[in-house]
Amino acid sequence: MTGLLSALQGDPWAALRLVLGDPLHPGGYEATAALLDRAGVGEGTRVLDVGCGAGGALELARERGADAVGLDREPSADGRVLRGDLSTLPVRSGTVDAVLGECVLCLAPDLGAALAETRRAVGAGGRLAFSDVTVSGEIPDLPPFLAQALCLTDRRDRAGLVTAVEDAGYEVRDVRSHREDLLAMREDAAGALDVDALLAALGDRGDRLREGVTDLDRAVDRGDIGYVSLVGEAV
Repeated sequence: MTGLLSALQGDPWAALRLVLGDPLHPGGYEATAALLDRAGVGEGTRVLDVGCGAGGALELARERGADAVGLDREPSADGRVLRGDLSTLPVRSGTVDAVLGECVLCLAPDLGAALAETRRAVGAGGRLAFSDVTVSGEIPDLPPFLAQALCLTDRRDRAGLVTAVEDAGYEVRDVRSHREDLLAMREDAAGALDVDALLAALGDRGDRLREGVTDLDRAVDRGDIGYVSLVGEAV
């Protein structure tokens, strides 16, 4: 258990991947496939998958005949993956048909600037398709490494995300909640982790973390923490 804690502190996403597998977002690859459908990704679609991780979404897009390129801070996927992040996309303006981002916008230090960069990359009629965590109310008091891994470092509600996308130059076509997927992922995590043993191994620090985990569960139950997906078309 202490080894898992150290892994979470050193590379929280890699540690969670060991526990939960890929992909690290509610709904799994079924939700990714549905998002690609909604964004009209098919034969010949030029796709940029931002924060592509292990490359599962890239594979799904390529199976449809899309010309899919990945982008990641630490590339690990095979084939046509660039190093970079949302702050400066390494593509020419107007050369992408669809930008895909799953649970990655929450990592952008400036959401407005990141969305504007996606708008630069797509041409008129291009699409932005993303899914991400929403946070309203008080943010659970979790250790920074865990809050970052769970995308719980800033408040961003559904309405605010829609407004930010519109301000970046998109017409929002479709917004969907994935609450059931989020609850299912929570159950999977609870089944894979012996949380009580992990907290006990932390001693006194475990008491504070236990309170934070309890707050997190209550926030999810209240709907203060959710998960949404959105498709916007560049105008």
